[in-house]
Amino acid sequence: MTHIITEICLRDGGCAEVCPVECIIPGKPQEEWPLYYIDRDTCIDCGACVPECPWEAIFPEEDVPSDYVGKGTITVHGSVLPQRINKPQGTPGFDQVYDGTNGRGEAVHLEGTRILKKGEVVDLTPGTALNDAFFQEGPGYSAKD
Repeated sequence: MTHIITEICLRDGGCAEVCPVECIIPGKPQEEWPLYYIDRDTCIDCGACVPECPWEAIFPEEDVPSDYVGKGTITVHGSVLPQRINKPQGTPGFDQVYDGTNGRGEAVHLEGTRILKKGEVVDLTPGTALNDAFFQEGPGYSAKD
């Protein structure tokens, strides 16, 4: 069992900082791999990452919702912001730019997002396949460098 970071991740990085086994890494190149990803083979399912995600993007694998209901807005680091969904740059319909800061005050710039409307229902289960692809077909841990 492991946790999955879904497409509502906007690269805050707090999850990676608290992971006791260092199995969470940011995708690179960011345009192609815009989320943080969890290595299933290393994850010990401790759940330390879940409360650290201000976007509430991390779920136990068996609980990743296929019918996630958008909140419209979410409080992130004291600011009320529109909730977004994040896809690789160039994904049709995901052309809104997100410029913000993470929990350390560092700039976060994403070009493949769209605002998730309050009550909009989206399937977050594709995040599981994206997570696996990052480690099996993509750069995996070599993205760390």
